[in-house]
Amino acid sequence: MRRSIARKAALFGSTALLLLGPTTAIAQADPGTDPGVSDQAAHLPIELTQALQHDLQLTPDQYIERSELAQKLGEFASIARIQYPDAFAGSWLDDQGKAIVALAGPNAGPARAAAQAAGFGVKDVARSEASLNDQLTAFDDWLRGQPTDVAKLVRGAAVDLLNNTLSIRVQQVAGGVPLPGFLDPFQPRVLVTPPAVGPEKAPTKAADIAAATPDSLEGGDAYAALAGDNSLRCSLGFNGTDAAGRVVNITAGHCDPNLAAAGTADATPVHAVGVGDSVGPKVGSFEKTVLNSHDYALIGIDEAAKTRFQNNLVRVPGQAPVAIDGVAQPVVGAPVCKSGSRTGFSCGTINSVGQSVTVGDRTLNDAFSTTICALPGDSGGAIITGTKALGVSSASSVADAPFCAIPELIGSITGDTPILFATTLNVVLAENPGLQVRTS
Repeated sequence: MRRSIARKAALFGSTALLLLGPTTAIAQADPGTDPGVSDQAAHLPIELTQALQHDLQLTPDQYIERSELAQKLGEFASIARIQYPDAFAGSWLDDQGKAIVALAGPNAGPARAAAQAAGFGVKDVARSEASLNDQLTAFDDWLRGQPTDVAKLVRGAAVDLLNNTLSIRVQQVAGGVPLPGFLDPFQPRVLVTPPAVGPEKAPTKAADIAAATPDSLEGGDAYAALAGDNSLRCSLGFNGTDAAGRVVNITAGHCDPNLAAAGTADATPVHAVGVGDSVGPKVGSFEKTVLNSHDYALIGIDEAAKTRFQNNLVRVPGQAPVAIDGVAQPVVGAPVCKSGSRTGFSCGTINSVGQSVTVGDRTLNDAFSTTICALPGDSGGAIITGTKALGVSSASSVADAPFCAIPELIGSITGDTPILFATTLNVVLAENPGLQVRTS
């Protein structure tokens, strides 16, 4: 039996998933009393605290408290899914910042006791995370066996922890998209989305080469990737070092106009971007670019520019930074903020992890999604939770908007929240042994 999901099942309405492309360039405890909560709130830059208040209505203390609680919950979940595979059904922070552990089945007693002993709330659900993952695998197998004209209508799928089911992202078509009957008992959530398209290309801005400056370059600052007539403007991600100790910056792979040349003598050169979007001095080139399954790149920094990147900072360009002190894992419900050269700091919460989503003609796997507005030029920018590195910006559902106020206004009326998909930093580190994010 197969069923057809019509447009009435849509959650995102008519929002399109667009490549968050480079632009053409020229809590549960009171942090005041809980010794387990750090004192980082007082050190957050004003631009970040303003974004937290505007986007999430959170104080700096609440942001730090919830982000640190999410990491504790994530550590518990990593152990629980191994120790209690038949009972563990996911974990998240709810809207009030309370940590929740979902449990399934008649033998959940030990897992319940462990969760409660850790101070987490417990929610009983029908299916374990393992059973949901099995269904997701079965759906992926089914999809691979479908004709191309059917398979291309599915834009992504993931386990939906909050609703204890699967979420399937499909292209909007008349009559809906046929799905396999074995999913019926799971009542999957179907998110209807038009096909992804790339950002609008603007004419390259002519500008004189700016003089070299001693200024540091930090996460969120703009850079220009120049490859012949193809000039792209993106945002720096996290500064770090590779396995050989070379200074690098971790950014988005789709910001490299010449992927095949990465790591060679013909690799795309990277330039700083100055005032008025003027192209500044060359600071490096693409050392490694990945755009198959994941979306990231390592910019190898030139010897003459490396001191500008020897910092652990993320900022709105030209403003005070936040200092990165570690790497985090994405947890549903955790507060997160991105920095980009186009829109600065903006904040949201993680609404899905382990995402697979189609962006244009490629698939982004192992991604997390957030309720953040990001626009072209923000690509590759740093995403943080608390003061920890989390991911780099990859694709946005509102990348065709001229500025964020428009989709935010529409979302307040329709409920169609902007969505930013991101490459998980832990995935990048796992694929590049020896790669490190700077924490000082």
